Amino acid sequence: MKRIIERVKRELGYYRALLTHPSTPRVSRWLLAAAIAYFLSPIDLIPDAIPMLGQLDDLLIVPGLIYAALAFIPPSVKGECRRKYKSL
Repeated sequence: MKRIIERVKRELGYYRALLTHPSTPRVSRWLLAAAIAYFLSPIDLIPDAIPMLGQLDDLLIVPGLIYAALAFIPPSVKGECRRKYKSL
């Protein structure tokens, strides 16, 4: 469990670094912010009270937004930010 928590902390630091990096395109910043907001928001497209479907939309939308955001970021920026948070 401790390893999972550490991995989540590293990933959140990585995405934070991507958001604040000056070479990150604006569209990627918006998509990453939307993914974080959707994940933290109590309002969903499909309410979590509906079994299976409520959690399924979170499992599809958030990674999809992150994937789309990462597609626009240059590899050099991703590498720089990943190296920064790999050692944590």
